[in-house]
Order: sequence, then structure tokens, then C-alpha cells
Amino acid sequence: MIYLDYQATTPLAPEAREAMLPWLDGADGAGFANPASQHRAGRRASVAVEMARDSVAALLPAGGRVIFTSGATEALNWALQRGAAMVDNAVTGSAIEHAAVLENLEVLGAGTIPVDAEGLVGNPEPALIPERGLVALMLVNNEVGTIQPVAQWAHAAHERGALLLCDAVQGYGRITIPDGPDMIAVSAHKIYGPKGIGALWIRDGIDLPPFIIGGGQELGLRSGTVSPALCVGFGAAAEVARARMADDALHVAHLWAVAMENLPGWQVNGSTHARWHGNLNIRLDGVNGARLLSDLRDIAFSLGSACASGSGKASHVLRAMGVDGAAARSSLRLGWGRYTTEVELRDAIVAIKDAAQAQREI
Repeated sequence: MIYLDYQATTPLAPEAREAMLPWLDGADGAGFANPASQHRAGRRASVAVEMARDSVAALLPAGGRVIFTSGATEALNWALQRGAAMVDNAVTGSAIEHAAVLENLEVLGAGTIPVDAEGLVGNPEPALIPERGLVALMLVNNEVGTIQPVAQWAHAAHERGALLLCDAVQGYGRITIPDGPDMIAVSAHKIYGPKGIGALWIRDGIDLPPFIIGGGQELGLRSGTVSPALCVGFGAAAEVARARMADDALHVAHLWAVAMENLPGWQVNGSTHARWHGNLNIRLDGVNGARLLSDLRDIAFSLGSACASGSGKASHVLRAMGVDGAAARSSLRLGWGRYTTEVELRDAIVAIKDAAQAQREI
């Protein structure tokens, strides 16, 4: 199988796997210890968790604290639900946010910020930012790869006395996280780490109430036993991402150029300049994306967000960009990363083009 679904999840890095193994059992039988325990094995586990926290934080702005969560979805729910209470429900977010944000905005009765045909929010306008409120703006869109001007919007939010929450899941470990956000959600499994762990970064001075209570773990902000294995895996993946960020970016940019050269006639959804080049969302008239997915079972790609792919509905991201239903149904998302080879990508493109041509001939 050729794997081209790196936005949904990434393969586990060998370095992360090796770092985790001792904390699943351990040669001395104590690697599984609870890091809240006060005996020697527990203290060792606690030290490992704190070292991992430092590694995760090294890819984030200075002046904040990292709180481990079960994933970015929990982190976003925490930031939005508790953050909304802090600002009297004066909350908004872009129309192309992840479902973890949009569904919270819907529950809160909040409006959304429109995007243009390229999937960009544009320059911040004061009327779009609730005074002393909370704005949610993702860094890199998970469906079309566009990169939003987060720092600019954070500055504008602060001028209105508002806070900015950034979903940085698709950008963390891939590009530099800009200064400015007050809260940042990240996930391990999008940077070659394990599933089941993420984090919420909270800027110093932001007094966000706890989301889960009952034990006082994670600085009293997120109760529940912390997994040393998952934390260490996340930390190792973050260290590798930090060391390889430039090389990884060059690799995906090269693969982007290969794809663009070999897919003439296909239209790119989203900006071709303000974007992460490991994401290519494309469409071709006369092609049904769902059928293409069924025809090409040896290639793993998607029609959009993995979280919403089974709904049968056209992508909310593409709809917000003004893409009509027929065009949205002809769209597919290809995602590549650190372990994708040029040969794999070229072979996949040939297969996709052949299957698309067969559809159009029928």
C-alpha cells in the first residue's frame, strides 16, 4: 500500500517507538509506574514525563506551560468550553476550523469568520473579533493545507481585549509556531508520535479553569493518571521534528513540485502559496472522489477530514471556500511526509490519473 494520508495520521517514528518501550514494562519491571506515586519508580516516571513536557514545549512559544491531554480534540474542547465561560460566551472562529472547534461554536451559538476562495481569512477586521472575547483560528488547515495569519490575528484580538486559541495540530513540528496565541492545541500522532496524547499550551497569565477534575494531576488543571509511555513517545517525536524540520520541509516541497508537474489539468483547492506543501487537495471535473477511493484500494488517500469522511456530506471547508457540491465531490486530498518516497508518489499519481480517466470516459 502507498500511504498518502499524512493529515489523518502519521507513521510512528522509530525513535518514538524505541523511547516508549522501556515505559511499557521496563527491564526492572518498574517502567509502568504511576508518575504520581512517591516511590522511586514513580519519581523516575515523573522525571520522564517532565523531560517529555520540555521537549514538546521546545516547539512552542516561550512564556507558557504545556498540559498533556488525551489529544487535540480534548485540548480544543477544554480551551473553548472553559474559555467561553471566561468571556461570557463571546466566541467566534473561522468557518474552516476542525469539527472539534466548529461543533463547540455551534453549541455556544457563536458565529464564524468567513474565508475567501483560497481558504484564507484575510486581514483581521475589528468587527469580526468580539470585544474581550475568544477567537479560534487554526494555523494549517487539515483539509486544504492553507496557512492562516495567526500572529496578525492574535495581535488584533489583543487590541480588542480578546484571546486567541490556535489549533496548531497540522503545523506543529512542521513550521514555526508564531508568537501571539494565548492557547495552542497540538497532537502527537500528527508528528510521528503515538495516538492518544496531545497537549494544550496556555500562555502565562491565562487562568483557564480545569476541564477534568478528580486527582489534581497536570498542575491541577487536568486530572487523570498520565501515561509515561505516551508522554515519552510524544517528546521523542517532538525532538526529532525539531531536528528535522528544515529537511522535512524540503522533502515535502520537492514532492509537491513532483505532484504539480504530473497532475496537469487538476485544480488545486486552496492557496498555492500560503500553504503547507505536504497537503494537496485537488479536483477534476467528471471525477467522483468516492468512487476513485474505492477503485484505488492500494493507495491510502482521503476525500477530506478523516473525522468527517463517513458523513456523506460535502466538505464544510470547500463549501466555505465557495466550491459547489459537484466540484467538492470530485475533490480528493493527498498528504505525504517524512517517509514518503518520490517513487511511491509517482506510482500513486499514475494510478490516480488512470482511474480518473477511466471514469471520465464512461
